[in-house]
Amino acid sequence: MLIVTPEQKEYELIDSGLGEKLERFGKFLLARPDKESLWTKSLGKKDWANSNFYYERNGKTGTWKIKHGSPKNWDIKYFDLIFNLKPTSFKHIGLFPEQIVNWSWMEEIIKQEKKNRNDINVLNLFAYTGGASMVCARAGASVCHVDASKQSVIWAKENAKLSGLEESKIRWIIDDAILFLRREIKRGRKYDAIIMDPPSFGHGPKDELWKIEEGFLELLDLCKQLLSDDPIFFLINGYTAGYSNIVYQNNLQKIFSDKDGLIEGGEIVIKQKNSDILLPCGIFARWSKKQK
Repeated sequence: MLIVTPEQKEYELIDSGLGEKLERFGKFLLARPDKESLWTKSLGKKDWANSNFYYERNGKTGTWKIKHGSPKNWDIKYFDLIFNLKPTSFKHIGLFPEQIVNWSWMEEIIKQEKKNRNDINVLNLFAYTGGASMVCARAGASVCHVDASKQSVIWAKENAKLSGLEESKIRWIIDDAILFLRREIKRGRKYDAIIMDPPSFGHGPKDELWKIEEGFLELLDLCKQLLSDDPIFFLINGYTAGYSNIVYQNNLQKIFSDKDGLIEGGEIVIKQKNSDILLPCGIFARWSKKQK
């Protein structure tokens, strides 16, 4: 399945090529690396030179060159939520715009399920700056937002406040995902939906080492133990691990072998402005409960 990110007023992919992409977030243009863009650029150097922010790689990290007069951070309205964006040393800015396709999917499922029951509990692992958490909370679910980065959780809480969701049912947790899941099992907690975007490599808040090839199956097993008797969805995103979405689909088939539902997976892309070029933005696999 190939899903094209729908056009949005506050975001555009202006150009891409030669390992870079030029994007517009709100009023500002950003040029940064993207290894998937292995083709020639459509626009010239002058067009790229107009960017407000340009990421210059230096080894495994890099630095942003900021045009005079450009802000260090700014807000945009995206999917009727407010995100505060700011360049980080790892070239990210706090928003993955292509995830709007998954947000729409989970929002619709929650709204439909709310017609049949009041309480829906969602677990969002590796939750970053809170996009999925806010979408689920706005749709009426109680959300547990987990990330090992204290900075990311603070950032997510700021976004929730900007979006008018500071009083919503979001539980903010700074913790290593595996350690947190083990404790939740001991507590007897259950979740009706799980979202995850596991990194290929990372560290927890106490320097716990994570490698996807070593920890992914345990991660899924722990999540399976936390699923309620009547789950509604399970979403796995993938950006850097190098696996096929079929790998994730195969695991979902095992987890939900006794459940009646739909498993689908594929690749999310963004269409370049005034072009037929599609920029790959990651893979996904997801299971959803069969609606009655």
